[in-house]
Amino acid sequence: MKLIDPIVQFQAELQKIRRDIHAHPELAYEEVRTADVVAQKLTEWGIPVVRGLGVTGVVGIIKNGDSPRAIGLRADMDALPMPEINTFAHASRHEGKMHACGHDGHTAMLLGAAYYLSQHRNFDGTVYVIFQPAEEGGRGAERMIQDGLFEKYPMDAVFGMHNWPGIPAGHFGVTPGAQMASSNEFHVTVKGKGSHAAQPHKAVDPVMTAVQIAQAWQTIVARNINPNDPAVVSITQIHTGSATNVIPDEAMMVGTVRTFSLPVLDLIERRMQEIAEHTAAAFDATVDFRFNRNYPPLINHAAETAFAVEVLTEQFGADHVDAHTEPTMGAEDFAFMLQHKPGCYVFLGNGDGGHRDHGHGLGPCNLHNPSYDFNDDLLPIGATYWVRLAEKFLQAK
Repeated sequence: MKLIDPIVQFQAELQKIRRDIHAHPELAYEEVRTADVVAQKLTEWGIPVVRGLGVTGVVGIIKNGDSPRAIGLRADMDALPMPEINTFAHASRHEGKMHACGHDGHTAMLLGAAYYLSQHRNFDGTVYVIFQPAEEGGRGAERMIQDGLFEKYPMDAVFGMHNWPGIPAGHFGVTPGAQMASSNEFHVTVKGKGSHAAQPHKAVDPVMTAVQIAQAWQTIVARNINPNDPAVVSITQIHTGSATNVIPDEAMMVGTVRTFSLPVLDLIERRMQEIAEHTAAAFDATVDFRFNRNYPPLINHAAETAFAVEVLTEQFGADHVDAHTEPTMGAEDFAFMLQHKPGCYVFLGNGDGGHRDHGHGLGPCNLHNPSYDFNDDLLPIGATYWVRLAEKFLQAK
């Protein structure tokens, strides 16, 4: 593993920044303080700053030479609306808000790369460092794109990175094609006719109708989807009724659908609606069917993925790079950026939690867990990857 020495020497400062951000988490589109910290550091290092894309987004522009080529490096800044049970010194100071996904670390790693690139500029072209808001369900990447990110700041490719607990610290995982799934949700209300539970013949029972629909939905993946195309249909809530002796008027079902491709998603949405409507009709009920597509699948581009693997292998060794890592049914809104620009998204191993300071919670160090904390040993590793990726992409001819 070949780390850039000036970045290693800068690790203490990056850790200070990271822990400060962790202690002051901000939710989607509320990242004002975090954006201030980012903009202040970039300005301090002589990097021109653009603010306001995606409400609270920050873009730093690092130029050198005359080449029109440009690369985008993206980190997310927002926290989650959940409590933190850690009690170490940098634990969240805002009740009900927590950096439980490592976006504080992602921001610090990209700042480390920006610092080095601003001081050395061993490249020909432009590096855009993109600090994105609202990744956690707020579609912040899409919002930045809608605000003109790629039109105002043309770039040839864009790259992203996320820490990943369970992968050994300092190891990388990536795969060409689908690496993360689409994220979608459904809200279905079955409408019947209520009655006294002792007189069911006078009712149109939405509860039993909902049960039949729920069971039939489970056949979609089993019988309509090619077994080589992974997909998930999960009903996570069923709400109905208020008393033991009352057949209610309505039953509501909500849940999530995950796929690695849009054609599979199209099929699942169509079949869910058909099954819901026809099953309800068979029981003399009706349905209100709503299906929301939140994030598309994250699809890594083949050439940019091969390029990223080449950089990773050169810098960290083949034994630290899994070039065909297992995709996850989790979702990421960096997928929107990859719909507009070629690029690649990699996982950086966060370890198993042994790095956490005294005072961490008893739970595992998993993403979205109240005991989670980012591994500060990754700061120079991630920053080194960003730097070498940009330098090689913009290598002087």
